[in-house]
Amino acid sequence: MLTSMARFVAKSAQHALPLFKLLRKETAFEWTEECEGALQHLKRALSEPLVLTRPVEGEKLYLYLAVAAEAISAILIRETEQGQKPVYFVSRALQGPELRYLQIEKIALAVIMAARKLRYYFLAHFIIIRTDQPVKQLLARPNMVGRMLKWSLELAEFDISFESRKALKAQVLADFVAEMTTSTTSEKNKWTIFVDGSSNSQGSGAGIILENGDGVLIEVSLGLSFPTTNNQAEYEAFLAGLRLAEDMGAEEITIFTDSQLVASQVSGEYQTKEERLLEYLNLIRAKLAKFKETEVKHVPREHNARADVLSKLASTRRKKAGNQSLIQETLTKPSIEKTAEVMHICAVDEQSWMSPVYNFLKSNTLPIDAKEAAKIRKRACSYVLLDDKLYRRGFSIPLLKCVEEARVEFILQEIHEGINGQHIGGRSLARKALRAGYYWPTMQNDARNHVLKCDKCQRHGDMHLAPANELKTMISPWPFAWWGMDILGPFPTAARQVKYLIVAVDYFTKWIEAEPLAKISAPNILRFFKRDVLARFGIPQVVVTDNGTQFTNKKFQEFLAAIGTTQHFTSVEHPQTNGQAEAANRVLLRGLRRRMGASKGNWTEELHNVLWSYRTTPHSTTGETPFRLTYGTEAVIPVEIGEPSSRIEYPLEEDVNNELLREELDLVEELRTGASLREVTLKQKIAARHDKRIIKREFEVGGLVLRRNQKDAREGKLAANWEGPYRVRAKTENGAYHLEDLYGKEIPRTWNAEKLKQYYTLDANIHARRGNTPCEPHRRSVQARQSTQLAMGCSTLRGIVSNEEIFLDSSLGASQTLGQFPKLLGNGAYDPRHQEATVIVRRALA
Repeated sequence: MLTSMARFVAKSAQHALPLFKLLRKETAFEWTEECEGALQHLKRALSEPLVLTRPVEGEKLYLYLAVAAEAISAILIRETEQGQKPVYFVSRALQGPELRYLQIEKIALAVIMAARKLRYYFLAHFIIIRTDQPVKQLLARPNMVGRMLKWSLELAEFDISFESRKALKAQVLADFVAEMTTSTTSEKNKWTIFVDGSSNSQGSGAGIILENGDGVLIEVSLGLSFPTTNNQAEYEAFLAGLRLAEDMGAEEITIFTDSQLVASQVSGEYQTKEERLLEYLNLIRAKLAKFKETEVKHVPREHNARADVLSKLASTRRKKAGNQSLIQETLTKPSIEKTAEVMHICAVDEQSWMSPVYNFLKSNTLPIDAKEAAKIRKRACSYVLLDDKLYRRGFSIPLLKCVEEARVEFILQEIHEGINGQHIGGRSLARKALRAGYYWPTMQNDARNHVLKCDKCQRHGDMHLAPANELKTMISPWPFAWWGMDILGPFPTAARQVKYLIVAVDYFTKWIEAEPLAKISAPNILRFFKRDVLARFGIPQVVVTDNGTQFTNKKFQEFLAAIGTTQHFTSVEHPQTNGQAEAANRVLLRGLRRRMGASKGNWTEELHNVLWSYRTTPHSTTGETPFRLTYGTEAVIPVEIGEPSSRIEYPLEEDVNNELLREELDLVEELRTGASLREVTLKQKIAARHDKRIIKREFEVGGLVLRRNQKDAREGKLAANWEGPYRVRAKTENGAYHLEDLYGKEIPRTWNAEKLKQYYTLDANIHARRGNTPCEPHRRSVQARQSTQLAMGCSTLRGIVSNEEIFLDSSLGASQTLGQFPKLLGNGAYDPRHQEATVIVRRALA
């Protein structure tokens, strides 16, 4: 019953504690006066229950807190014209380690309890927590760790704020906070500060103890990571105490120190001659002027023992206090050391993502729109202002410096490709920036884009393994209509100095012709083609070759054109285009390897044996031997002589044999049709299996690409995988592309999409630079500027001048004259975030 009625009873857990203890299993049942008092109090509360009210949507609600030794309570109220009306009471008893919490931690725990139990109210309303305790200051301190930091982050999702407690209009509130009120407001603003500093060979430190009239006690152990004297350490402790008192909202302070020198110099009794101590003294006096009333006293060391112990980071018995907190910090530089400051018109750019949160924390400025204001208040709980700089509370490290958009590129560039960078990936880049202590909302996306546009990362990127387009199968319409030609070698030098092999294969019958050559010159290739292809099988319709100089020779091409044969070239570094010739090469090479003994120089003697074996072996795609598809019958092979087969053992008469051969020729058309169907079926299955692995890659005409690098042996393992960039000039139907350089000069031969990758750049000039090729010195200058620009992370150059072209920023328009252009160069400034393309203005120079 107590639990179900708790929402109607103020501080129900606190008043029912004797009953809860009585009902525990390990406690003997004994009815005491405390139990009787608790029961009577609950009876009175339930006999006159408070009328709870329901809040209006969007209405502000107020939270009051009460903390006892073994229980915490909270009341949620709304303020109306009729007065303050309760909405909900929550309370609970403290258990286990919670009983040993510091008083200030219990107050924070009361806020957390209310936020958890009244979550729906906290999510739907703007909550104002009214308390005279320094909960807000402690939760906002950047050096808080442990549960206080955890609670601060938990409260960040709610739209809450803190304010001092005002006059209590309702009796229920007066009763609720009565036990919490132990001193007047003026007394709570009076703080006593004990400070002490120490310096020895092992290091320096400072100890600070703050205590107010309400019993709030804060202890600070401050490490100094820079060399100091004893007097300087005393001054650092004094300054740290003043800063902490200012953060806590103190108005009247009394400072005790066991240093006679510091106390006398601050009070003006002693003169300060040392220049460095004089700087400390001036800074202290400026701090003291911010308080309404200050007093500095000297005390014996034994009266300042705790501060002395804190300064030496030693252990000692804590001073007993109900509201106590220990903070450990480290100063990295002296307090009097001036930081280089830059004159700012505004600390944060109004267009920056930080501007709304910064303005709210700095001057409590919010947008007019209520929803937007609520969103900013919630976001602001995760941020803190230190020295007029915005920091975000982090999980990996306590504070993350918020970065404006203008500095993002520098941070990413320095981490990614600076002196300590190794061109890591986008995800690692974002996490490294985070661990370095920086934050902005689009870290991961910006890091990915930076890596995506990094020139070196693109050039040294991994090779593509997955196919880029569907497999295009090539089927010859009739025997000896399509031929594939290729060169195989070099082989060990054989008789007549031959070391190469010219290979031609028919796409329909899979018939192979091959001839050893000493030189793979164009005349030798042409002679082989005439003798072994034309003279034996007739004029072909198509010849497929690679891009070797022997096949691109003018005389060879003119001869093919004269006989009406079309020559198809494979894409550069894409031998799959002429896959039939590559397969023939593998067959011949495998056969020669297996037939060679210790002597490799007689490979030419074995070539005809390998060809004979291949021509009389059924092919996997057609199911027939190349010999039968060519001549209509099977050839006699040596094994039929050693072990006579039926046609050798019982030979037919010549007339009958000739008649059967003619019949075979009449039926060869059916044989070839069946072989062609089997080949088509098999290639369709291969294509289907191939197409399952496709990762589609298409490039737009005019876009920039990198192509597979033809590696230089001098670069070895350090050679880049890709080179370029090039511009896409045209696209073919079979997934190949015609390319051009950045000045419009066409690159010979096509490149398959598998050997290309998209190029991303920050240099907008690259996209629009085309036309007449500049002179060589200017080309080198442009390339040097591009490299410098990419390395610096700039997005565009203002202008590049040559004898033929002027590259101008598109924002200036294409009507700029040569008379106006020097003004552009004289300006010398550019916007590194500018991403627009540039235009070319050509003018004839007088």
